[in-house]
Amino acid sequence: MGRTRYRSVWISDTHLGSFSVQADELAFFLKHVACDHLYLVGDIVDMWRLTQRWKWPASHNVVVRRILKHAARGTRVLYIPGNHDDAARAYAGLELGGIGIALNAAHRTADGRDLLVTHGDQYDLVVRHHRLLSKAGAIAYDALLGTNRVWNAGRRLVGLPHHSLSKAIKERVKSACTFVSDFEGEVVAEARRGGFDGVVCGHIHKADARASLGTSGVAYYNCGDWVESCTALVEHDDGRMEVIDGRAFNASTRTLLGAMAPASDPHDEWPEVPMPFPLPATRRCEPAEAGR
Repeated sequence: MGRTRYRSVWISDTHLGSFSVQADELAFFLKHVACDHLYLVGDIVDMWRLTQRWKWPASHNVVVRRILKHAARGTRVLYIPGNHDDAARAYAGLELGGIGIALNAAHRTADGRDLLVTHGDQYDLVVRHHRLLSKAGAIAYDALLGTNRVWNAGRRLVGLPHHSLSKAIKERVKSACTFVSDFEGEVVAEARRGGFDGVVCGHIHKADARASLGTSGVAYYNCGDWVESCTALVEHDDGRMEVIDGRAFNASTRTLLGAMAPASDPHDEWPEVPMPFPLPATRRCEPAEAGR
């Protein structure tokens, strides 16, 4: 009850463990969708942030449990790590907690098309060859998201809807637009080399769904993210692909349920379970340091 069915669902760039993740919205979305295939397309857990500053509130546990519940109900869940959770790549080929882990995947749609599924950081030259620069860019992006939160808090006070200031800025910066275009071209070229009809990726936090990128004849799909846009890619039972606005989906679902249901349900019982892969260790505070 209260679930919308899709054949397949792809989510990426949730960045659990960071300050920016919209964990409550994501948990509500995962609770109210049902699917045969659930793909976690990288940067699900932000290990870069967790090694710098530990942040793992209860809402992030709720997201993990929602994913595990999908697996327990018979959904095929496949996790494809990205650059922010690249430590999980060491577990490729294993199945942990009912969740398969792979470096890349191939998905066949209901209408017979073969799609390459990859996070996409392999086709980002900055990530591949300038890791420190990439991390510096991630820090700057976090600062931009912080400004975005303040901006939207002010808009809510005067009754205005959510507006992504960071997205608007990125769309107006020529170098950012060029980067996105180059990235899209690279992943589509890789899909074409592999004989795929299309590619599903994440990484750049820009949701998109195009039946053909330029004149390539190769479809391009990007899941978006759950730190600002809150989007997911879904496949309907006839093979049709669509980008879903998670906030709009959640609002509509709450209306259909007839009440503003909480995003995280404290009474939703589920046994404690380990993370599907080890998280970075944290430094324990000694008793003598507790008062500092």
